Amino acid sequence: MLIPEYENYQEGKKHGRKSFPFDTYLCTIPQDFQSVPIHWHEEMEIVYIKKGNGTISVNLTDYEVSAGSFVIILPGQLHSISTQNLTRMEYENIIFSTDLLQSKLFDISETEFLMPFFAGNISVPIHFYKGVPHYEELIAILDNCDRIGTEKPEGSELLIKAQLLTIIFILINKCKLSSSPIVQPKKLDRMKTALKYIELHYNEKITIDEIAKETGCAPSYFMKTFKQNLGVPFIEYLNDYRLIMSARLLTETSKSIMEISYLVGYENLSYFNRSFKKKYKISPGKFRKQ
Repeated sequence: MLIPEYENYQEGKKHGRKSFPFDTYLCTIPQDFQSVPIHWHEEMEIVYIKKGNGTISVNLTDYEVSAGSFVIILPGQLHSISTQNLTRMEYENIIFSTDLLQSKLFDISETEFLMPFFAGNISVPIHFYKGVPHYEELIAILDNCDRIGTEKPEGSELLIKAQLLTIIFILINKCKLSSSPIVQPKKLDRMKTALKYIELHYNEKITIDEIAKETGCAPSYFMKTFKQNLGVPFIEYLNDYRLIMSARLLTETSKSIMEISYLVGYENLSYFNRSFKKKYKISPGKFRKQ
C-alpha cells in the first residue's frame, strides 16, 4: 500500500462488506506512506498504535501518541497521522459505518445515545493511554476485536458488533466529559471546504482569491487562518498535495513524467522535478523504479 486511499481528503473508500461495513488495516509509516494527510469520512475510526510514536491530529488539535495508546475519531472529524522525521510507527485502523450499530427503529438506545454520540453531542476523551481511567478496560476490548478477526468463529459478526457497542457504552457511561472541547464549527467547515476544493481542482491554476471566495472570507483572512490551522501556508500545502498525487500517478500509471507534471498542475517540468526531489529525496524517475 504505497499510495493509499487516505491521500484523498474526503475519503470515499467503502470499508468492509456491504452487509457488514467494518474493517481493520495494519499500516506502517514510512513504509506504507510518509504520512496520512488531513481528511475526513462518515465512518467512525479508532487508531490503535502498536509500535513507535507519532502525532494524530483530530479537528485541528494534535495528540502525541505512542505504542499502546489509541485515538477515537468520530464521523466527519478532520484527522491526520504523522511521525517526527519519518520515524517508524505501526498502527491499526479500526473503521466502521455507523449504520452497522444503528437501528431502523428509533428506540431509546438510538435517540438517547448512539445518534448524539456519533454527532459529537456527547463529549468523550479522544486520546487514551496507560494511566487514563478505563484505558485497560477499553484496550482489552480492542485486543479482543483483533482475536475475533483472526480466529473468525461462527457468528464473529455478532461478537464484533457487541464489542463496538460495549466500547461506546463505556465511553458514554464512564468517560463522558462534563464540558465539551472548544470547537468552532465554522472554522472546521471552512477548512473542509478548502480541502475539498484542493482535491477537486489541484490540477488547475488556483488563486488565493478563488479559494478564499469558496470559503466565504477575505483572501488575507483565509491565508492567515489556513496557516494557523494547518501549520503551513496555503500555496505550500497545495504544492505538497500535487506532489502526493504525482507520486500516486508515478506508482500506478505508465504516463511520462512530463505528462504527470502537467496533470497535477505544474506548468514547468524542471520546477516539478526540483519540488519532487525536495519532498521525496529522490527524483521522479528513481521513485518510479523503486
